Amino acid sequence: MTKSDNLLVFPSELENISRVERLIDDISSSYNLSSEIYGKISVAIIEAVNNAILHGNRLDVSKKVKIEYNIDEEAIQFIVGDEGTGFDFANIPDPTLPENIEKTHGRGIFLMNHLADDIEFNENGALVEMKFRFG
Repeated sequence: MTKSDNLLVFPSELENISRVERLIDDISSSYNLSSEIYGKISVAIIEAVNNAILHGNRLDVSKKVKIEYNIDEEAIQFIVGDEGTGFDFANIPDPTLPENIEKTHGRGIFLMNHLADDIEFNENGALVEMKFRFG
């Protein structure tokens, strides 16, 4: 695992999610984030990392997940990337529709879209940028 000031890089293993949780906790305490912002960031970023590990890198420990974050007075931005081929992020089924309500997957992108103030998928979906505004 590599950690610089605003970058965390780690192998695609689910146990590394605890490192992401620690990163979010550290950011929250360092910047005195409100519990509302903390909750949104925590759920959305962990979903993004989980998707990167499971779907992007397919649990291949030789592939890395990268999390970068930038903070200014208005917002915090996270960029989560994997080494996978991406996915069709424009055609994700709505998990709230009756035909999808029983499915056990497909909620991560939905949650990320609703929790982040801005979200953008790049590199064919292998990179997601999320912004959370403070005000």
